[in-house]
Amino acid sequence: MIRILLTGLAVMVGTLGITSETLADYPERNIEGIIQWGAGGATDNVARSLTPHVEKALDTDIVLNNRPGGTGVIGMNAVMHKPANGYTLLYGAENPQLYPVLDLASYDYSDMTPINIIGQGLVVIAAPADKDWDNLGDLLDYAHQHPGELRMGSTGKGGLPDTVLAMINSVDSLDVRNVTFGGDGPGITALLGGHIDFMPLSLAGAQEQIEAGRLKPLAVVAKEPVDALPDAPPITQALPEMESYLPWGPFWAVSVHKDTPDQIVKTLSEAYRKGVANREFQQFLKNNGAEPLNLQGEEARDFLKNWQSVTAWALENAGSAKVSPEELGIPKP
Repeated sequence: MIRILLTGLAVMVGTLGITSETLADYPERNIEGIIQWGAGGATDNVARSLTPHVEKALDTDIVLNNRPGGTGVIGMNAVMHKPANGYTLLYGAENPQLYPVLDLASYDYSDMTPINIIGQGLVVIAAPADKDWDNLGDLLDYAHQHPGELRMGSTGKGGLPDTVLAMINSVDSLDVRNVTFGGDGPGITALLGGHIDFMPLSLAGAQEQIEAGRLKPLAVVAKEPVDALPDAPPITQALPEMESYLPWGPFWAVSVHKDTPDQIVKTLSEAYRKGVANREFQQFLKNNGAEPLNLQGEEARDFLKNWQSVTAWALENAGSAKVSPEELGIPKP
């Protein structure tokens, strides 16, 4: 009996030794990065700009795969069902923080381990350049006179466009038809083709087309004009009541399975800290009107909770929440 116990103990010690050695050697192979939105959108652009700098820090390749669908639920669900070994990462946006409120899924970012909150972006409400409207006030006037006529690009319930629309409808009335796409990229293509009339977009996804004169900015979701888009009026010019929700914007984050070993989380966190701090990537964010955050650990968790509180209660006030934030234990901001 003693021999059996000693043998079992030896096996356990050996296993622990192998596990420790494996953790010390991480990463030993390529890592998969799942992007929860489609190609050409803001999350995709941020992921592909940041990843080369992280690869240098990790000394391995990160193979990026777009897994859009279900307001990002498909991509997040894929990562949550992978082994908790640090070889599958989620490049996500803000949407998971609204899944429970919109009854899209029972989980949010609290069910994963944050590696880095990369940055927070600006939102621009954009229209094709040939539209008669010069600002959001013009669009609102038209929409009030033609309810249900305008086609707004959407990325599904809980996506950035629908969230902005809910905020607007909490202080005004914007009755439009939603046309859903798999991300900013396909939505911008539809705008350029004249298939939709306007769309709230992350500036990181729309900046290039605005600079080229193919899209016009009707408003930025901010209190004041922004340096990255000086000709776009702030949304408070047309809707002063929006100020109570500002500053607000989408964000981008990298996360892993919640059971990922601490040593692997530490290794990834340090690599992404260096990547986000890279001067070239910082310039990319600045050029696209985004603010670098580079948050980790408790700072990242606090940021996620605060963003969720502000946005969930904005949806509740607009009548867009499917489940009350109070019922979910989300405190008022």
